[in-house]
Amino acid sequence: MQAESSAVYGIVFNKDRTEVLLIKRRDIPVWVLPGGGLDPGELPEVGAVREVLEESGFQTKVVRKVAEYLPVNKMTKLSHFFECQIVSGSAKTGAESKEVGFFPLNDLPELPPPYRGWIEDAAANHPTMLRKKIEGVTYWIFLKLLISHPILVGRYLLTKLGIHINR
Repeated sequence: MQAESSAVYGIVFNKDRTEVLLIKRRDIPVWVLPGGGLDPGELPEVGAVREVLEESGFQTKVVRKVAEYLPVNKMTKLSHFFECQIVSGSAKTGAESKEVGFFPLNDLPELPPPYRGWIEDAAANHPTMLRKKIEGVTYWIFLKLLISHPILVGRYLLTKLGIHINR
């Protein structure tokens, strides 16, 4: 059993691994990989499959564990990252997602850190699981994002306080 402060994420590629599934969040309208917090007592593999289903409409199975990303500050937490494969279902939005779609790896939408690096890690298909610190989530980058995207960062801060604006 993992600590409740862990997070789980799933990455789903199309059959030829040229596109990746992303969801646009409702509370903070940015494109991200499906994922979120583990439920109490939930295994990371189970949590990743649940999060992909809840946020995208696709029932998946875990293919491999891509990485464990280690926290670097209070904005980050241990993150389990799994490659998943679609078993059934179709793209559907949910309570946390307002759009769902596949995007070419060479033409991704703007993504907040650390998602672009995580997608690159999964696409590289390393022979062993990666275990490294979360990159790109620093207080300096947070300040730069606050200046360039104040409304998005404000909405992010509200979610950290438990206030979700789901449109």
